[in-house]
Amino acid sequence: MVYLPQNTNAVASPVRIGLIGAGWMGAFHAESIARRVPGAVLVAIADPNLEVATALASSLGAVKVTAEASDVLADPEIDAVIIASPARFHAPLIAQTASAGKHVFCEKPAGLGLDELDAAVAAVEAAGVHFQVGFNRRYAADFLAAKKDIVAGVAGTPQLLRSLTRDPGTGSIPNAGRVPAWTIFMETLIHDFDTLNWFNEGAEPVEVYAVADALVEPELRDQGFLDTSVVTIRYSNGAIAVAEANFSALYGYDIRGEVFGSKGMIQAGRATETAARRYTADGLSADTPRLNVELFREAYTDELVDFADAVRARRDGTPPSEAAFTLTPGAADARRALAMALACIESVKHGAPVAVPAATAKAGH
Repeated sequence: MVYLPQNTNAVASPVRIGLIGAGWMGAFHAESIARRVPGAVLVAIADPNLEVATALASSLGAVKVTAEASDVLADPEIDAVIIASPARFHAPLIAQTASAGKHVFCEKPAGLGLDELDAAVAAVEAAGVHFQVGFNRRYAADFLAAKKDIVAGVAGTPQLLRSLTRDPGTGSIPNAGRVPAWTIFMETLIHDFDTLNWFNEGAEPVEVYAVADALVEPELRDQGFLDTSVVTIRYSNGAIAVAEANFSALYGYDIRGEVFGSKGMIQAGRATETAARRYTADGLSADTPRLNVELFREAYTDELVDFADAVRARRDGTPPSEAAFTLTPGAADARRALAMALACIESVKHGAPVAVPAATAKAGH
């Protein structure tokens, strides 16, 4: 089909971005591009649900709307594409977007299997386009500050690492029966895996041992639903890490990371929304975030700023800026975290530690 007619606003020399997928994260990314990312403009939204896509476009001003991702990929006005579709479409869309000559930002996971991700990365490399995956925690101010300290040697040689994700909840999980199998590894703990890999950069994850169960929704255990997990990871430099997740923290959205090393310890994240505290006759209290787009609002925006800057630099021939460490999560990072998630699935199935497939040379940025 062709685009539904919409008005357009002229922006001088912007990075022109198309969005595929107008769900929860797609809608937030669309808003970020339209309102908070300088030098970028949202050109088109593609989603099979035209009503949702049209409503989103209307709320953000003038963009093109279509039900077909192929319309976005064929649009000569578009420089780059954000892929926020369901995960099963990610790897094929990465390959198609790259083959269309457009730069790619994809939500995690970048694929559901290593073979399909490798094929997508091969398309990216053949096209010579920029590829970035949505590991937003790297852009959160406290995680970024922790990384700077780690690189500076403040904690010394990493020995023990920890990362946790506790999603906000009410003690039950709405529509839990419709949650895809292994979501806790493929879409939740995959963030923790990338955080640990980034904090322990230069080392490779070599083995995982995962334990998982349905403790929030135990009646769904026999259907294969998992809502709670702890994973132990061994790295090539000898460091040992623990990643944990739960889908229903009554007190709010809780994301934290930690590195303990030969010289000390560095921590990132907190369970409270701000540093403000209330001391009253009822005790001590603080507000806690309840949505990912509350806790990581700036991080979600900054990862797209980074993406737009990288696309602009390639387009304009600007040399990449020098940095003390890698920030932008690329293909190798996507593959490493996916390999860990897949190894965790095998570990749960067999009740034993499982080796993590080595990162391949072709999965570079």
